[in-house]
Amino acid sequence: MRLPTEPGPAREGAIAVARRAVELRVTLIDTAHLYGWGANEELLAEALYPYPDDLLITTKVGVAPPDPPREAALCGRPDFLRDQVEEGLRRLRVERLDLLQLHRVDPEVPLADQVGALRELQVAGKIGHIGLSEVTVDQLEEARQIIDVVSVQNRYNVLDREHEAVLDACDAAGIAFLPWRPVHPAVGSSEIGEIAAELGATSAQVSLAWLLHRSPVVLPIPGTATIAHLEENVAAADLQLSDEQLRRLDQMTAAGR
Repeated sequence: MRLPTEPGPAREGAIAVARRAVELRVTLIDTAHLYGWGANEELLAEALYPYPDDLLITTKVGVAPPDPPREAALCGRPDFLRDQVEEGLRRLRVERLDLLQLHRVDPEVPLADQVGALRELQVAGKIGHIGLSEVTVDQLEEARQIIDVVSVQNRYNVLDREHEAVLDACDAAGIAFLPWRPVHPAVGSSEIGEIAAELGATSAQVSLAWLLHRSPVVLPIPGTATIAHLEENVAAADLQLSDEQLRRLDQMTAAGR
């Protein structure tokens, strides 16, 4: 989401970041139609196509572009979702989206209609697997009555655990949980900063390490626009938190800090 797509040196830098991610053995890259209204998908295709066999690029649909004076809005109409899937296939230069996630549930359209449209595309061979984003436990369960949900992408980090119950539901069902905003904007303060100093790491790395320890179904998707930041994020996978440090982090909540 953070990669610049406009022509020029910044775009070249973004392409270098994407390619470096693959060199570092990152195997999942998350994008969406919303990110530049398709420009991010095109950028990733330019940088990485033909894709390595072990690389999964997942994209999301379900948000409509601005139509002044209206800002971007949710749109879960089946025809709209089908159109965005077709656009994603073209931009990413693939015949099948191996993982397609519903970016948001449109409250104006029955959830069954939204995931039903994606299931039809799955049966047609245009989608491999289906995931959801920003859903409640009830919405997850409703969707699972219709489709096989393989991933959920909700906002979650050490200081923001609003969706703790959703993560627990994913953990119990073996569903991948992809926390977006895995590093809270205020992460450099208090206990996290102290633990980072103890480990000779950054606060962001401590936050990512905590997420990786939180559950085996958690796969953080930290955004970055520089190679240095990318390498810092990836290095968090090797950071070992002690039982005492984990206890201190587990006691933190967004409300309490």
